[in-house]
Amino acid sequence: MNFQVTVLKILVAYPDGFAVMEDLKRDMAILATSGRDWADRTWRLAARVPDLDIWSQGLVERISGGWRLTSKGREVLAFMEAQPAPGPIRGTAVNEIALPVSEQVPVPPLRQPADRAKRRRERRERRREARERARANAS
Repeated sequence: MNFQVTVLKILVAYPDGFAVMEDLKRDMAILATSGRDWADRTWRLAARVPDLDIWSQGLVERISGGWRLTSKGREVLAFMEAQPAPGPIRGTAVNEIALPVSEQVPVPPLRQPADRAKRRRERRERRREARERARANAS
């Protein structure tokens, strides 16, 4: 899971983009344990802006016991989530965020190994054989 993208996504959901630390920690824990889908999504979003640093780039401010999303942070998040036009794949620096949507670079889907189903069948078969051996040894 990409921590900085997750912080942006959490803060954008709060009124005025501000959340106290307890809320941030709770939401972060929920998302961190929600499975591979969230982690994969944050990594794909982060790939759009490889030099992302939410604090030094002024995307998030630390104030009054919490963090607040700035307007620049909203723009960067909108850029990362925009549906890009087909084209070559490359990362984008934060200072390049002003590109029109038609010129933005797509995030490729994660490739799955071609023999994934075969490996799954083999694992299932090994587990079945191990269960049978355990039953035979228990008798």
